[in-house]
Amino acid sequence: MARALETPDPLAVAIEPPQNETPAERWAREQREAHARRISEQIDEQIRAEKQAMKKRRQPMRLLLLGQSESGKSTTVKNFQLAYAYDAFLAERAAWRAVIHLNLIRSVNNIIEILWKEISANSSPTDAPARSYTPMTELHGALDADSDDESEEPEPSADPSSCPLTESHRELMLRLSPLRQVQRDLERSLGAASSEELPTSSGGAAPWSLGGGGWRTREFSVTSRSGWKGALGRIREVGRKSIDSTIGRYERRGSEASSPSPEGRVSSPAKTGGGRRSSVAARVSLPERAVEKMEDADIEDAAEVIASCAEDMSALWQDPAVRAVLSNRCMRPEEGPGFFLNDAARVAARGYQPSNDDVVRARLRTMGVQEHRIMFEKGSDAGSEWLIYDVGGARSLRNAWYPYFDNINAIIFLAPISCFDERLAEDRRVNRLQDSLLLWKAVCSTSLLAGVQLILFLNKCDLLEKKLSRGVRVVDYVPTYGSKPNDLESVTRYFRSQFKDISARHSPKPRVFYSFLTSVVVRLLLLSA
Repeated sequence: MARALETPDPLAVAIEPPQNETPAERWAREQREAHARRISEQIDEQIRAEKQAMKKRRQPMRLLLLGQSESGKSTTVKNFQLAYAYDAFLAERAAWRAVIHLNLIRSVNNIIEILWKEISANSSPTDAPARSYTPMTELHGALDADSDDESEEPEPSADPSSCPLTESHRELMLRLSPLRQVQRDLERSLGAASSEELPTSSGGAAPWSLGGGGWRTREFSVTSRSGWKGALGRIREVGRKSIDSTIGRYERRGSEASSPSPEGRVSSPAKTGGGRRSSVAARVSLPERAVEKMEDADIEDAAEVIASCAEDMSALWQDPAVRAVLSNRCMRPEEGPGFFLNDAARVAARGYQPSNDDVVRARLRTMGVQEHRIMFEKGSDAGSEWLIYDVGGARSLRNAWYPYFDNINAIIFLAPISCFDERLAEDRRVNRLQDSLLLWKAVCSTSLLAGVQLILFLNKCDLLEKKLSRGVRVVDYVPTYGSKPNDLESVTRYFRSQFKDISARHSPKPRVFYSFLTSVVVRLLLLSA
């Protein structure tokens, strides 16, 4: 049998000199190869240097932030950045303008929706009775079972003669109607939809061991992978359109979406006009850079409309009749996260740039796990690095916590104690303080965390003090509080003792109990205990 011819090595064929190569061509080829070798050697040297630097560098301090939704985790990260990595904080500050604008107009649109409901309820009264709020059960007993109460916040009975809203309020609300389209544009530019329905767990505070769930419509959020800071940070000076044309476009679209429905809601059309914002799907085939330019224009156009509505937004919030409607419905938006209506004139002004305080107060709910690297810029710890994991606090997101329990140096647990009279948004049967206690118990008793230092932040003490000063009594919601004084010092001491007792009884082995009374929006540490 004839021996088969050997197949030549394709690599050798590729690198062998070309046939009939002239001396000049050979010299040019050798120069290119020498240049390529120098670049390769430089890369190898850089890799070796980086490896040596990593060996010399101290390992980063790994921190995990835990707590229910709206407990103040993201705000705590911002405070750490302000204190230890100020230059990096400044580099990102401008990107928060769109988020702050979104916070502002969401507050306005939410108030307007409530006002339309009030007008509708008083024009078409119903006999539905108001539902009552049941006090929270005894604290330690609450750790063993969830309440079956499904009560909601009370709504006032419909009485046309008692409605404080007039025709002038209708006109004011209609003038502000373009803000609904502005909200949609900003939400799209930030990278997600506000009407996604997300699963929520009703099986317990620590779903890494329990399952179950339902569905609720949640607030606007972005995914942790959306890169919204980078997208907004690269916004360029787009061609400035005339203010009249910008506002006119929103007014035309707003008029289509602003008429009150029979239920009192501001209805939106199923199909908008043929403009460039009419459909996200219509933009999919556009080049990426063209889409970026359109999103930049969305944000700049939104800022113009917000500036034109500044006076009306301030008038809406300062109107006594509007405040009375909110008070009757037991609504205090000024105590919620991301509230800027008290500063509407400043925030809505043309040329507005966020302050440090604005960024700390801004609210943007993020789905998933965010990783923050904080490199200390000054002091004795300059060059040290903190690696902070900020995980979602909603019940539907707590399954993602468990993988981060490994290789963690410390956990900062945030428990907002001002919410002793509030319910979870994702499960109205559960008191928010009760949920924090259940969650704290689960964290303390997890054997994987037996050697991890736990640091407790009893957060939002400023809101707690305001609530107590209004006459809200803790004993009405926490019966075991008894006859103790209804002041900040006594209440915080009692809540602290409850968390300390849980830590002592449920930790796998004894651990030092570190706790701080905090108000992270005002400043990181309000008091220490």
